[in-house]
Amino acid sequence: MDWSRVLTIVSTQVLFAALLSYVNYFTFLPRLLAKADKWKYVIQFIVFFAIIITLRIYLERDVLSVSTNREGYLYSMRFIVQVVTSNLFIVIFVGMLRFAEDWFELEARRKEIEHEKLAAELNFLKAQINPHFLFNTLNNLYYLAYTKSENTTEVVAKLSQMMRYMIYDSNHPNVLLSKEIEYMQNYISLERLRLNDQIPIKFEIIGNPENLRITPLIFITFLENAFKHGVSNSNPKAWVNVTIELQGKQCIYTVENSLVEKQESTEKSGIGLKNVKRRLELSYPNQYKLITEDKKDVYLIQLTLTLS
Repeated sequence: MDWSRVLTIVSTQVLFAALLSYVNYFTFLPRLLAKADKWKYVIQFIVFFAIIITLRIYLERDVLSVSTNREGYLYSMRFIVQVVTSNLFIVIFVGMLRFAEDWFELEARRKEIEHEKLAAELNFLKAQINPHFLFNTLNNLYYLAYTKSENTTEVVAKLSQMMRYMIYDSNHPNVLLSKEIEYMQNYISLERLRLNDQIPIKFEIIGNPENLRITPLIFITFLENAFKHGVSNSNPKAWVNVTIELQGKQCIYTVENSLVEKQESTEKSGIGLKNVKRRLELSYPNQYKLITEDKKDVYLIQLTLTLS
């Protein structure tokens, strides 16, 4: 057996198959994917494929025939069909790799865009919280300054701590639960100062919050609403109870407050609740449960989260 001739034949077959596959992979398919003109692709590919296959057939017939015994096979329809089908199979297989590669790239890009969109929406929703909080706190600060309260400097100090948390810590996707609790405690301290400790406010932590993380500023809207709609200096029966109960990674957040007047619920508070519900859907899909109870003189929310 003439091994050099066999090697030449095999190399020629591989060369022609590679030529067809890679021209299709790098030239024709990118044009098809870019312009979506399938008929132009089909015509260009068929013409190119026919030219290359014809060259290969003539090359094997005229130059690379092993012996005269093979000439009958080389000039038969069976040989032509075998060359066409084998090369077409290789071209289709390599082309499918191109489509698979583009699909994975497209899917990765789609997920990246979706992630960026969700992150932008979360940042927008979170940004809506800050002006609302600042407006309320500055109103409280103005009242204390106007009445020349000795607690004014303490309010400014606590406000500074809360602003640091809102500007820096809350920019992360999640924060330590202990940091979020500290932020809430500062907020409650400001409300106690504003109310001159005339209203009973209970804030209780059950369990160990260390090493648990949470999406920042998730709890504050419910706490704000409790003071906004449940507390009044003129109502001696007003009260607020807040509990954070931790059971492993499960967090049960309960806010219960008296109601001053039902008609005090405003459009702004509704926007705030829609905001926090949307943030919960984005940050904790299928990992939260929100219960609200609106009774005659008591309002209760209970939020159950699975923390990280």
